Amino acid sequence: MEIKVPDIGGFKDVPVIEIHVKPGDTVKAEDALITLESDKATMDVPSPAAGIVKEVRVKLGDKVSEGTVIVSLEPAAADTASAPAPAPQAAAPAPLPAPTAEPVPAAVAAAAPAPAVAAPAA
Repeated sequence: MEIKVPDIGGFKDVPVIEIHVKPGDTVKAEDALITLESDKATMDVPSPAAGIVKEVRVKLGDKVSEGTVIVSLEPAAADTASAPAPAPQAAAPAPLPAPTAEPVPAAVAAAAPAPAVAAPAA
């Protein structure tokens, strides 16, 4: 898979000021591949997918524009992509019992004033 410079706001011939990967590196989706610096901003170009870097096609100081191929990436196996998914799902149910525990003390607090009101009436 060829990774290209995405839309960078119409800038052209933007210099590469940093290369974050080398051939053989394993990257995750959204990992920074290179850093570009325009006259207005510095921006990282992220990997759109997980995989292994096969070739870096730019060098420090090269000037790139939208559509320039910067890295060849071998996509990760499906097992690697699905492995991180269960961890966030496992973390999501953990907060659910905590909110369930909070209403119980609220119900106990609501039950306590009821006998107090009943006592003066008797």
